Amino acid sequence: MREIVVDTETTGLSPGSGHRVIEIGCLELVNHVPTGSVFHEYLNPERDVPEEVVRIHGLTDEFLVGKPLFESVADVFLKFVSDSRLIIHNAEFDLGFLNAELARAGRSALRNGVVDTVALARKKYPGAPANLDALCRRFGIDNTERVKHGALLDAELLAEVYLELVGGRQPGLTFGTRAAVAPDGGATAAWTPRRHEPTADETAAHEAFLDTLPNPIWRR
Repeated sequence: MREIVVDTETTGLSPGSGHRVIEIGCLELVNHVPTGSVFHEYLNPERDVPEEVVRIHGLTDEFLVGKPLFESVADVFLKFVSDSRLIIHNAEFDLGFLNAELARAGRSALRNGVVDTVALARKKYPGAPANLDALCRRFGIDNTERVKHGALLDAELLAEVYLELVGGRQPGLTFGTRAAVAPDGGATAAWTPRRHEPTADETAAHEAFLDTLPNPIWRR
């Protein structure tokens, strides 16, 4: 099963208002395992990047001016995602921008299946924060490098969050006592291992049974 985790950075909140995609980060999962295969591009939006948005992702006009236009990387992007299922945090936002860019470049809209991890998190943890930083804290995922938003870094973090949400990341094959996790992400009382020693009645019944056997090996 091939899935692509996708994230974008943009010049604003709405493609209908003339805002554009300025960074795309994608990484490949096969059977819920990252393969190391990624697609990552910074893009020239052919417009200014508002200062309040620069404060979020740090991508300035000066940095982006020499980057490729979306149209020049559209086919490489489409080949990378292919017909794989897309894993996106707040899918409506990213898909709206990507499909607007594809339309501008004369390409068809994405028709891939989509998993929206915001909806997935809200269903699994109703009432709890569902932003990426909150989910990283819930699952103990190190996001200390996320000083600013970045499409590829956020896609990498989202991949870890997604695997936690679907139970795909194995906790390790250990059988010791471990803490249970409460719905709010905190720890509850530790699980107590079940005792397996026989009771006095069970021991007596066993001895009585052995009395019926000639020279039982359990008494040698």
